[in-house]
This record gives sequence, structure tokens and C-alpha cells, in this order.
Amino acid sequence: MAQKNIRQATISSLVWKLFERGGNAVVQLVVQIIMARLLAPEQFGMLSIMLVFVNLGNVVVQSGMNTAIIQADCIERVDCSTVFWMSFAISLVLYVAVFLSAPAIASFYSMPALVLPLRVLALLLVVNAYNAVQIALITRQLEMRKIFNATVVSSVSSAALGIGCALAGAGVWALVVQQLSYQVSSCIAHALQLDWRPHFEFSVKSARRLFGFGSRLLVSGLLDQGYQSLSDLIIGRQFSATALGYVSQGKKYPQAIGNILDGAIQPVMLSAVSRVQNNVIQVKRLVRRALKTSTFLVIPAMSLFAVLAPELVPLLLGSQWGESIWFLQIYCIVYAMLPIHTANLQALNGMGRSDLFLRLEIVKKAYGVVWILFAAFVVRDIHFMVAGYLVTGLVSTVVNSWPNRRVIGYSYGEQIRDIAPAILLTLAAVLFCWLVSLCPVSGAVLMILQIVVFAITYLGLARLLHVEALEYLLSMLKELTSR
Repeated sequence: MAQKNIRQATISSLVWKLFERGGNAVVQLVVQIIMARLLAPEQFGMLSIMLVFVNLGNVVVQSGMNTAIIQADCIERVDCSTVFWMSFAISLVLYVAVFLSAPAIASFYSMPALVLPLRVLALLLVVNAYNAVQIALITRQLEMRKIFNATVVSSVSSAALGIGCALAGAGVWALVVQQLSYQVSSCIAHALQLDWRPHFEFSVKSARRLFGFGSRLLVSGLLDQGYQSLSDLIIGRQFSATALGYVSQGKKYPQAIGNILDGAIQPVMLSAVSRVQNNVIQVKRLVRRALKTSTFLVIPAMSLFAVLAPELVPLLLGSQWGESIWFLQIYCIVYAMLPIHTANLQALNGMGRSDLFLRLEIVKKAYGVVWILFAAFVVRDIHFMVAGYLVTGLVSTVVNSWPNRRVIGYSYGEQIRDIAPAILLTLAAVLFCWLVSLCPVSGAVLMILQIVVFAITYLGLARLLHVEALEYLLSMLKELTSR
């Protein structure tokens, strides 16, 4: 594919992916805000514990082979069918395992009401075995509009069902229904737009080839998901479900905002890099562009959210969620670093270096687990534990960037120089917001003033200093509107 065609396809896909992520995030945030007012913190904590097992199962079900479909030079019908049947078989085995283990899990956390909701929620494993192949095929072709369409349908339908159940007093079942209906409707919506259907065919050769690449991503995914889930499991056991509810609520909103922008760039970048993986110069150009653009958007968004948190949380969620403010602010900083991780890791995946990806995950999770265990069982402080994600996140920016110094010639020093404008402009905007907070106003008025001042400071300085990322975004916007 010519460079111009790649650029056009990438820009178009990025726009649709932004629409998909943004629209979904807005709907999900509204749903979570409403449910946070209707449900108790311990019910969100119960959902977090259930999702630990479901999310780990999803990693095993996909086994990295959905990424292998995207990354492969050539993919045939038998390859997709092979991936589906492998994933489907694994999902059935895991579902039976979760079904049988549910009483023991409920007993361990002293939550007898957990058994049936966990068994129902685990059905997601079977649904995602089918949907993962569909999304991989759509992403491979950079047809992100189809994912956008499916997201609109699933977001709206699951929101209506979830809120309806919450208003009816269903408790934790409202959260289960919302999660399950989202994935089921997403799977159906993708299937209606895609010609692919699984056939009764299986190739051992295809399985070996795709699993050879995906197996390392499977181990990496298990390490990452296990690490992310470890703190939830420990908090739920060592502290309480209520404490876990505060932490999960504090994490949820920064994660959603970060995924709007960074989550849109990640799959598009993987597909684009895979198409030009034989041209290292072009790969580096794509990675630099992705890093500059995503950090220019994500870092200020996260910083502004952290600034607004003390006024925003009580206003939207209610005073009962006040203890989640500190956790939210810490996670804002953690997710502000997300584009650095994503750009480096997706560059390795796009270049077919899942072996390096796995090594990085092992190193990062090793020091991360040490911190979590030390915080939970020695210090015994939940704030110290969550602060560990900030410390390990900073260290991981160095670790993730290290291999790309050799693979694509993009050193950590170059990356810091590329993201420095976003960091410095954000610090200036935060300073002005702090000055505004000294004014004798509060609540919604203060938030509006801070948003306006932050936006004017950040964008005004970026325009005045001709920051490259802003210039690129404006040119891309002009190109799209002129079509």
C-alpha cells in the first residue's frame, strides 16, 4: 500500500475510532454516574472481584491470536475458523471452571451473594470467543466505522437495561446485566456488518503459526491482567469490599478518559505499523507521530480531571464517594503516562517482536508485585498500595522504551523531547488553575472557570509556540473537513 493511502486509511480509521471510544465513554460515564448514586460502594467492589476472574479468562480465551490475525502478512478463511474454534473450546472449559469455583470464591471473600452473579457474568467468556475474531478482522482492514456502529448499539442498549435494573432495585445484578448485555449486543452488531462466519474447518498448521506469535502475547496478557487484578483481590480480602469500591471508582473514570484517546490510537497504530514493518524509518515516523499526538491530548485531559476532582466527584457521584477523590487523582497521573507505554509496546507488536513484549511484561510485573505485596502485608496501607502504580508507572516508561532504541532507533531521550511540550504546557495550565482556585468561588462556578482558564492557557501557548502536535491535529482536521 502506498504511503499516501496508508495515511488516508489511518486518519479515517483514527477518526472513527475516536468517535467510537468517545461515544462509548460518554455513555458509560453517564451510566456509571447514575448507578453510583443508586448503588452502594460494596456492590461496585463485588463487581470488581467478579471481573477479575472474567477478565483473566478473556485473556486466555483470546490467547493473543486476535492480535496475530491483525499482525499477520496474509490471513485466510481457515486461519480465522481455526482461531475461533480454539477460542470457543477454551471458553467452554474456563466457564465450567468458574461455574464450579464460584462457591469457593464467594466463601473466600465472605460474599455468599456472589455465586450466581459470577456464574452468569462468566458467560462473557463464550460471547467474547466469537467477538474477538470479528473485531480483529475489522481492525486488520482499518474499517473502524463498523466498530463505531456496534459500539453505539451496545452502549445505548446496555445503558437502558442497566439503569432500568438499578432503578428496579436489582442491586449488583444491575451491574451484571449492563456488562453482559453490552458484550452480547456488540457481538450481534459486529456480526450483522461482517461477512465472516466460522466454518467447520481446523488447520493444525494455522494453529501452530498463529499461536506461535500469540502465545507470548497470552503470557504477557496474563501477566498484565493478573497484575492489574492482584490489587483488587488483595484489597477485597485484606481491607474490605467498600474500600475496593472506592478504589475501583477512582480508577474507572481516568481509565475511561485515557482510553478514549489512547485506546483509539492503539489498534490503528498496530495495524498501520504492521503494514510497513519492513520499513523501519516509516515505522519510527508513525510511532513518533502517535506518541506526540496522543500525549498532547491525554496529558492535559488527565491533569485537568485531577484538578477538577475535589469539586466534580461530590457534584456528580454524591458525597458518599468523597473517599475516592485521592485515588482518582493518583490514577489520573498513572493514565497520563499511558500513551508512552502504548506507543512503545504497539511498535514492538507491529514489528512482530512479541518476544520482547513478553520480556518487558515479566520485568515490570516482577517489581510491581513486590510493591503490592509489601504495601498490603507489611505497610498495610491502601493509599501506599495505589501510590505504587504511580511509581512503577514512571519506571515502566523507561523499561518499555528501552528495546525500541534498537528495534526502530527511537531512544527514551528522543521520546522525552517529543512529549516535553505537552508536559510543560500542562504544568503552566495547572498553575493558572491553582491561582483560579484561590478565588472566593466553589462548586460548578469554580469548575467552569478552571476549565476555561486551562483550555485558553494550554491551547493558546501551544498555538503561540507552534507546537508540532497541535499543528498536525489542525491540518488533519482541515483535511477531513475539506473532503
